[in-house]
Amino acid sequence: MSGEVLSQNEIDALLSALSTGEMDADELKKEETEKKVKVYDFKRALRFSKDQVRSLTRIHENFARLLTTYFSAQLRTLTQITVASADQIPYEEFIRSIPKMTILNVFELPPLDGRILVEVNPNIAYSMMDRMLGGRGGGSNKVDSLTEIETKLMSNMFEKAFESLREAWSNVVDIDPILSDFEVNPQFLQMVSPNETVVVISLNTQIGETSGMINICIPHIVLEPIIPKLSAHYWMQSKTKEKNIKEIVEIEKKIKHADLMITAELGESNITISEFMQLSIGDVIQLDQLIESPLIIKVENEPKFYGQAGKMNRKLAVQILDQYKRGDEIND
Repeated sequence: MSGEVLSQNEIDALLSALSTGEMDADELKKEETEKKVKVYDFKRALRFSKDQVRSLTRIHENFARLLTTYFSAQLRTLTQITVASADQIPYEEFIRSIPKMTILNVFELPPLDGRILVEVNPNIAYSMMDRMLGGRGGGSNKVDSLTEIETKLMSNMFEKAFESLREAWSNVVDIDPILSDFEVNPQFLQMVSPNETVVVISLNTQIGETSGMINICIPHIVLEPIIPKLSAHYWMQSKTKEKNIKEIVEIEKKIKHADLMITAELGESNITISEFMQLSIGDVIQLDQLIESPLIIKVENEPKFYGQAGKMNRKLAVQILDQYKRGDEIND
């Protein structure tokens, strides 16, 4: 029984046996501590590493935050949705663990193959629908007698809500969630073979005073093309690249608006300190620059271009002729 998901009937039978004395809780604990051999079920193959399951958990933690924001705005009441667990189990085991009558939304995720199943506790679904219709959000469980109007309202509500799945998965793959089916009886759904491994993301959901679970069942066939992208190495690498690109773009923006001091040097001349001390207004200093020779244009006191002096719109100007090259640059 260790590691298995019990159905509601099995849980009730176990509690009943404990209460009637047919089974002793202390003996169960003793057996559990003494048991050293771990049973391995070959039909329950683990096809995802812990690292990949953690990546899926991070994706759906973001999805839970998006759902919290969406439902809080739509239902106008306190809404809290968090990831409770992420496990990989056979599809048959997942179907046995959910109620016999519940709210089931089947989504396609093109371009990925296959479909995913979103199971919503009826109390939660009815509470959401009641709030959207102006009620207080009281929970109910009459899923076996849904009217056509209630079915349409619920399917539309969850179809719009799960558009947030596109944003949550955007770092891994671009998907387009499409609601393809709405059902209340899990026995009528056979998306994959009973032994197919699925990842089940369970979301704790609180709508006002009503609480329940939303379970997202993702078959292996859906995730198979993107499994390499679920590794921590891929996430760290992609985030580092994205961060570096953003930093480069930000630096380029700031550089483009930086102010620079540009000067055009008309020439040079060497004089003695004595001559410098005797300079007065009207004196002329002879430069070593020929009038037909290009001027050196400096940017922040660094020689960068050759140019020639002139006028433009009745103002002094300098025209760029060529790039300034040092001796080693000329040799290259």
